[in-house]
Amino acid sequence: MESPSVPTYSGLVPREGLLLAASLLTFWSLPTTAQLTIESVPPNAAEGKDVLLRVHNLPGNLLGYTWYKGEIVDTSRLIISYVIDTQTTTLGPAYSGRETIYPNGSLLFQNVTLKDTGYYTLKTTGKDLQEKQVTGQLHVYQPVRKPSIRASKATVTEHKDAVVLTCLTNDRGISIRWLFENQNLLLTDRMKLSQGNSTLTIDPVRREDAGDYQCEVFNPLSSGKSEPLMLDVQSEQKDTGYSVGTIVGSVIGVLVVVALGASLGYFLYLRRTRRASDPQGLREHPPPAATPGQGPSGTSAFPGPLPDPRTAGPIYEELLNPNTEVYCRIIPRADVAS
Repeated sequence: MESPSVPTYSGLVPREGLLLAASLLTFWSLPTTAQLTIESVPPNAAEGKDVLLRVHNLPGNLLGYTWYKGEIVDTSRLIISYVIDTQTTTLGPAYSGRETIYPNGSLLFQNVTLKDTGYYTLKTTGKDLQEKQVTGQLHVYQPVRKPSIRASKATVTEHKDAVVLTCLTNDRGISIRWLFENQNLLLTDRMKLSQGNSTLTIDPVRREDAGDYQCEVFNPLSSGKSEPLMLDVQSEQKDTGYSVGTIVGSVIGVLVVVALGASLGYFLYLRRTRRASDPQGLREHPPPAATPGQGPSGTSAFPGPLPDPRTAGPIYEELLNPNTEVYCRIIPRADVAS
């Protein structure tokens, strides 16, 4: 069963079908032309080395090539040109004496300098006088030198001070990154980097910011890292003198010493008072017998006769006739000692 949507002809193919088939065959048979490109070998060259600008996918049936310095085709920027059939070379005003052109269109630079960094344009001319052009780039780098760090303050107070760290370097065409404790620095909302990352500002500083900081400069060819800079972050209490804990500890220590001194003094006072009021002490050491007007050795110990006990004062009577009941009330342990 034939499809009703396709018309049938007796032995003939529809004219529209023939046109479609011819178009498809033409599309499939078209050659794919790769784009003209320039490659720098090596991609990143060290100063003083040789660099080749290699050309890829050159068109056929060419008359010659012409190299220009920059992105514009201008006779004032002409470096060198080459005619393929005659193998002749023509030098331009931008020729430095270090460039060499090859029959395949590639351009060699010897002993490159930092001034060679930039764009270069190749123009190809066909024998039919059709022209094509492409631009490539040459990168020349100098090995970087070791940078250093400068700090606005090496010792700061937390929650109070800000610090600015500056990476010092004379190299150009470099990138800068910061390290903390030999690891890539993780920026917080208190940290700010300048354009180019040459300065790092921390405002305000905190205790966790204390440690070693470094800056590293690098380019695609080499890198250099500074010596560590130690940032000392002190607490607010330490900065004002003594911390609250130190003051409280000192006061407690003084009070303990005062209390111990008072206790020792009171103990000595009680001991002295006990000895002075102990009646046993008086009994154990009675005064030696003496005749009126004579001392123990027969000499006169008193200028006159002893006073009459009846007229003697209370202290004298107490010494002669001690009232042990009173002392027992004052010092309860006196009777125990007796």
